[in-house]
Amino acid sequence: MSVNELKDKISSLPESCGVYLFKDARGHIVYVGKAKSIKKRVQSYFNRFLSSKTQSLVAKIADIEYKTTTSESQAQLLEALLIKDFQPYYNISLKDDKSFPLIRITNEQFPLVSICRSKSRKKGDAAFYFGPFTSAKLLRQALKVIRRIFGFRSCKKMPKQPCLYYRVKLCPAPCVGKISPSQYQEVIKGIKMFLESRYEALLGVFLGKMHNAVTQACFEEAAKIRDQISALSIIGQSATQAGTHEEIEDLKNLLGFRKVPLCIEAFDISNISGKEACGSMVYFYKGVADKNNYRRFRIKGVEGIDDYAMIREVVQRRYSRLIREGAALPDLIIIDGGKSHLAVAKKEVRGLGLHIPLISIAKDREHIYREGKKAPLKLNSDTPGLNLIRRIRDEAHRFAVAYHHILRRKKIIGR
Repeated sequence: MSVNELKDKISSLPESCGVYLFKDARGHIVYVGKAKSIKKRVQSYFNRFLSSKTQSLVAKIADIEYKTTTSESQAQLLEALLIKDFQPYYNISLKDDKSFPLIRITNEQFPLVSICRSKSRKKGDAAFYFGPFTSAKLLRQALKVIRRIFGFRSCKKMPKQPCLYYRVKLCPAPCVGKISPSQYQEVIKGIKMFLESRYEALLGVFLGKMHNAVTQACFEEAAKIRDQISALSIIGQSATQAGTHEEIEDLKNLLGFRKVPLCIEAFDISNISGKEACGSMVYFYKGVADKNNYRRFRIKGVEGIDDYAMIREVVQRRYSRLIREGAALPDLIIIDGGKSHLAVAKKEVRGLGLHIPLISIAKDREHIYREGKKAPLKLNSDTPGLNLIRRIRDEAHRFAVAYHHILRRKKIIGR
């Protein structure tokens, strides 16, 4: 990117809070920072009076990416995650766990969630650490948000009576048996997913729990989960919409496409022992979910457990209808499954005379299978294109599970 192009990009940066990523000429991330105003903060790097370290950094900048967030505390969580993943050369100070605060989650029956200044040196310490963070104040704010959504234990020693946090619904009171160890571990799992910015997958988990609660007539619990979903949706909406340009461009390059796949449709199947089987199709445009174009399919022509036949039915129904209606076709189809699932979907699509590219993503190792390629595409976990595929796959799964729960509820209670 030329100097003029870089200046144009800086002038178009948003004035909202979030994180910014500086890249060198090879596309490597050399620095990650957070800001209350991304535009103003990035502009400050190009002032006349700079330290020698900052001058060295600026000389390396060939491109700039950014991700907006809804708050400064969320920006700090995202900054820590990106630094942990990419280990940028100029973020050396953040690699020193002794100098900056971290989030610590202990490894015990009812894990303690707290802020610490360094990792324990005790032999056998199996605690989960997230960070480090540059601001203890913002970290405390972020932890307050996490606590409002999830609720967790913060007492170093388990008391004999519930504390104030239980009364204000910020702790599930494991000290007096108000929550089982397995239930509390699910809370901790959710907190870790939140810290890793896996908002879409987390929303899917919450939606599944809410439908289960409604099915079992636990309406108070369902209302609580609904509030969690609402809070998480506000946070996740900004995060999932940010940085999608980079992800789409990377996906195009990974798959060897001539043009960017702007319209992507993904399929998933949901059933338990073949009962109330259904399929989902989600639609993403420019990397962002377009829920008005989501579709649900109740499986009609398959008896028993046969995922391949179910995929065949759903794909055939979707694209034969688009052909009949003369509607626009997607640029890419994603199938949740392995090589065999891809082969089934491809046969159905090609049988309709369509030449839409297809890929599939395996559940276990998240390898990507492509048409005409024997070996799967094995990508690093921080690959932008893989992150986009994951997000779309997770949303297809969430939508399928949600519809499956609706069908089960209708069968059980008739509504």
